[in-house]
Amino acid sequence: MVKKIGLVSASAIALAMAYPAFAQDAAAPASPANTKSPVAAAQDSGGKQDGLGEIVVTATRQATNLQNTPIAITAVTSGELESRGVTTVSDLTSVVPNAQFQKTQGAFGPGVSGTIRGIGSGDTNIGGENAIAYYIDDVYYPLVLGANFDLLDTDHIEVLRGPQGTLFGRNALAGAVNIVAKQPDPSGASAYVDVTTGSYNRIDVRAGFNMPLSSTAALRVSGLSKQRQGYMKMVDFTCDMQRRGTPQLAGSYPTSNVLKTNQPNFKPDSVNDCVTGHLGGEDVHGGRASLMWEPASSVRLTVTGDYIHDTSQNAPDTLVSIDPKRVSTNVATEAAYFGLTVDQRFKPESPFETYATYADAIPAGTVIPGNTYYTGTVVNGRPTRGGYSLDPHIRIINWGFSGKLNWDLGSDIALTAVVGHRELHEYHAWDTDGMPLVVEHTVNDNHERYWNAEVRLAGKMDWVDWVVGAFYFDAHGDQHAAIISPGAAGQRSLHTTYDPNSKAVFANATVRPFGDKLSFTGGLRYSDDHKVVDFSNLADISPVAGDLTFVVIPKQKQLDWKAGINYQATHNMLFYASAATGNSLPGYNSRPQQATQIQQFSGQDVIAYEAGAKLDLFDRHVRFNGDVFYTDFKTRPSGLTGSEARLDPVTGLPVPGNQVLVPLPGGPAGSTQCGTTTVAAGTGITCIGRTYYRNLPASIKGAEAEVTINPVAGLLINGSVGYSKFWADDIAARTVNRRQGGPFWTANAGIQYRADDVLGGSMTPRLDWTYQSSQVYSGTSTATNYLGVARSLVNARLTYDNSDHDFSIAVGATNLFNKFYYINVFDYQPLGYPQTDAQPGQPREWYLTVSKRF
Repeated sequence: MVKKIGLVSASAIALAMAYPAFAQDAAAPASPANTKSPVAAAQDSGGKQDGLGEIVVTATRQATNLQNTPIAITAVTSGELESRGVTTVSDLTSVVPNAQFQKTQGAFGPGVSGTIRGIGSGDTNIGGENAIAYYIDDVYYPLVLGANFDLLDTDHIEVLRGPQGTLFGRNALAGAVNIVAKQPDPSGASAYVDVTTGSYNRIDVRAGFNMPLSSTAALRVSGLSKQRQGYMKMVDFTCDMQRRGTPQLAGSYPTSNVLKTNQPNFKPDSVNDCVTGHLGGEDVHGGRASLMWEPASSVRLTVTGDYIHDTSQNAPDTLVSIDPKRVSTNVATEAAYFGLTVDQRFKPESPFETYATYADAIPAGTVIPGNTYYTGTVVNGRPTRGGYSLDPHIRIINWGFSGKLNWDLGSDIALTAVVGHRELHEYHAWDTDGMPLVVEHTVNDNHERYWNAEVRLAGKMDWVDWVVGAFYFDAHGDQHAAIISPGAAGQRSLHTTYDPNSKAVFANATVRPFGDKLSFTGGLRYSDDHKVVDFSNLADISPVAGDLTFVVIPKQKQLDWKAGINYQATHNMLFYASAATGNSLPGYNSRPQQATQIQQFSGQDVIAYEAGAKLDLFDRHVRFNGDVFYTDFKTRPSGLTGSEARLDPVTGLPVPGNQVLVPLPGGPAGSTQCGTTTVAAGTGITCIGRTYYRNLPASIKGAEAEVTINPVAGLLINGSVGYSKFWADDIAARTVNRRQGGPFWTANAGIQYRADDVLGGSMTPRLDWTYQSSQVYSGTSTATNYLGVARSLVNARLTYDNSDHDFSIAVGATNLFNKFYYINVFDYQPLGYPQTDAQPGQPREWYLTVSKRF
């Protein structure tokens, strides 16, 4: 029944992910229902923007002016997100300094890898812990998995940089993303329809309406459909070798699609003749509904529900490097079965192509001499290895509902209570190697459901602003997965459950004992967290000794604090300094492959120092916000990718093979990785991947600046720059893990000008530029993991708006100059595999959007 209510209420909290920090006149009430950005307000009134309006944010759990809030915040309106081409969370990199949000590497499934000030997480495992706290309409979202929310019917979004442990709590180590959707409005009916077409057969439809039900109640409904073909081609390997005039390189490997078979009347002369599918496409449908009722002038109750169904193609991923010296005996004999050797033939001509098949072309029950995987293995009377095909599409069903009560208890005190429930079902399969051969395939089927509740009491007085509250979180997660690994001579089935629970109480106050100019901020949060993990990882044929089952209970009781001093020199000039703690929850190795890898580790623990200024200058025609920061890690458990010998589950001795182990630079004592040297089959060992954990104290220092300029009416210029530098205490570790995540430098800039009286409306051209410096993609010493190429991208948009007829037309392009870059790189070589894969960024795409308002 609960699920039916959630589906009927249909509200994409996961769709409604952007909620612009709404700007308004100082005299206007701070309610989300009636606030707009300065740009939107000027456009709605038919005039040009002349001067920067106030922006109201809720980062302190109270409505405050952005320029009077002593926190490093980037606040972006829905109109600004639209004009800058930001449609999902992974696009936020283009607007937030010292932050990176991007789609996770495909092996981790559909999620968002986020870093703020060099701290983040990209592991979507349901047992993992995020470093950024996401709040959507005041409901906490705990997972990286499925977190690439669409920005549908949004109001504004606030990105808070630095630890936010006192007010946002659980896993707000790097910062917080606070997202709010547009709210129902009983003052009048309205509706909109946006239709977008563009490159790769793109068709997006967004629509919604607001309908007053009475003078005190209203309903707001919105929906979304997105479809687009992927920009990476899945190419049949054998067909492509024939096209390139080197059919001998394909050996006897069969075509993955019989329609690609070479015939007298079919000779492939274009790579398109060999394409069997695509990666990187979208197929998303969802909806959101919100019902608001004000039974009294001081009471507001809002009930919201959402549903999203995502069957998009897997993320694009291609093989970029292969080291024949790292090929294991199993993979070598698998290749020899087809008359192949593992070498550069498996690297496609274009980075926008892949030879991945998501299938095993070796029939089930096959025996390959010298191979310990293809042995004709039979379980319950049936061959279990070989002869299968996986689906290269994700499947996500994400739904939930929430209720929010706002109660004004008097002129200076208010109560807010929020209860939310969410459920996620996610499936994805992954071709790890990017080759026609099978080094490793994985299949994941994840479920999670959770309840979230928070109650806050807040007050504002002449000498103090304060808030106290309590938080509760309870969840159940279930991961069912399979690892098919001929390269490691095994096939495993995983079934793990986890049950996290969190309780917290918090208080925060800004005190002005000597008047409005000087104030002091203080906050405390006490939290009690634990997580019961019941882990099961079973081999398909090994004795019981080869199976992994265990229960761990990572837990902690934590007191976080924040203290700051603020000086409001004038109404338009704020200077502040603060110190705050932050932490992430303890964890465990969620991917052990044998008993030696069962391990727990503590959470991260930091103290962050920050000093900044917020200035409105030249009669509010220039806005400058800047800060410097220093983050000191007291505890920093860090994973380092390596490998060890695969052990026989009966004898406990290394499994023979042709590989050797060498020390892992920067790793803890005894840690190893698979070497580049190979030996005769059976005289060495077989490598198996392992993550080594060690405490690596470190510090991160940096600076950020954001500026908005409105020099003349209609002209708006914005930009930001961020720099952060990671420094590890251990010299060897600095070589291996130079940085926890994110680029060293980020920058963005944009310019737009609104020209009125053009074809009966207004014309607004806009250019946006985004820059990221080179960065380390993982903590290994392999050179391919360090991308020394910076990324500089330009987007363009031209919008015609006709306010008399309430419609607009926009034409634009992303990656205007068609720059090539990689979103991320995954080096599998330290795991004992021969390849490195990478995810290329989107090439230039054009789009046309027609919008109608009613």
